[in-house]
Amino acid sequence: MLVIPAIDILNGKVVRLSKGDYSQSKIYSDSVEAQADKFYEAGFKRIHIVDLGGSRDGKINIKKMLKIIKQKFPITIQFGGGVRSNDDIEELINLGVDKIIVGSFSVNNKAELEESIKKYGANKFIIAADVRNKLIAIKGWTETSSIAIEEHIKFYKKLGVKSYLCTDIEKDGLLKGPSFDLYKDILATIPGIDLIGSGGITLISDIYNLEKIGIKKVIVGKAIYENKIALEELKDFA
Repeated sequence: MLVIPAIDILNGKVVRLSKGDYSQSKIYSDSVEAQADKFYEAGFKRIHIVDLGGSRDGKINIKKMLKIIKQKFPITIQFGGGVRSNDDIEELINLGVDKIIVGSFSVNNKAELEESIKKYGANKFIIAADVRNKLIAIKGWTETSSIAIEEHIKFYKKLGVKSYLCTDIEKDGLLKGPSFDLYKDILATIPGIDLIGSGGITLISDIYNLEKIGIKKVIVGKAIYENKIALEELKDFA
């Protein structure tokens, strides 16, 4: 099991939302760089960075910060938020982003994204399969599409993409436990994918229980910031 700590950024600050609601944001740090340093010093080899403003508005706002973090810390960065074109993807790769999380673009511009997948390799991408009632949500979770999660994953699996980030929006930021049944259903329906769990993780036991059902990577955010799970407890998963 690999735990990937999250840094969600809004207006240059480290925040967490509740159920993706931008009106319910809580600031945890004024310094993104300091938070990245904290995770690096704790032994984490990979961090999850989201540009919340970019996700909502369709424009990546934190390119300079991504470059600084990548240059300062020898750490794998998986980034999402505001990726809306192949030009965005090329720029992120040039900035040194290791894994690009694609959400709205993967729903609305499949043919264009397929070009980048072929150009850079499927392993460079993580398809965001964030859901509300098993339907894919887009534009920073402000809109819900009519596309079922299984349909979305199957399309990109055919293109060779193995990694999928699945957040149950109704669970995210509430510290009430992850969506075990949702993940079980997806893994049973579409075996052989790397399904990254996210949303609702509250206790260290949640991580062990996710591992038992076949989840090999999880993103932990609010539980860390609210001291529900200590960084010391996560060292074995870093």
